[in-house]
Amino acid sequence: MSLRVDMETVHGVLIVRLEGELDHHTADMLRTNIEKKLAEEPVQHILLSLAHLHFMDSSGLGVILGRYKKISARGGDMVICSINPVIYRLFELSGLFKILKIKESEQEALLVLGVA
Repeated sequence: MSLRVDMETVHGVLIVRLEGELDHHTADMLRTNIEKKLAEEPVQHILLSLAHLHFMDSSGLGVILGRYKKISARGGDMVICSINPVIYRLFELSGLFKILKIKESEQEALLVLGVA
């Protein structure tokens, strides 16, 4: 399976919805797509919706951490939402929960970011 990426910007929040597998085969494509949006649009925050992401490896974690660092350097925030139990466990083991906010839904995440 591959990775499907759907992105939209709402009130300065780049919403990235992932479906499929985020691994070493797809990580560069995701990185490139997000970087392009960050360069083209006035993005202050990133919201990652992972409801349909079924697999992720360390390459995916690296992409997420890199985008977190980039948006934080701009004074923004990153929120993860709709995370399934398998991916949740990976985030837990990696320690990313210590720096990233996790919410149940996109609506909750947008509220935390102050745009809903």
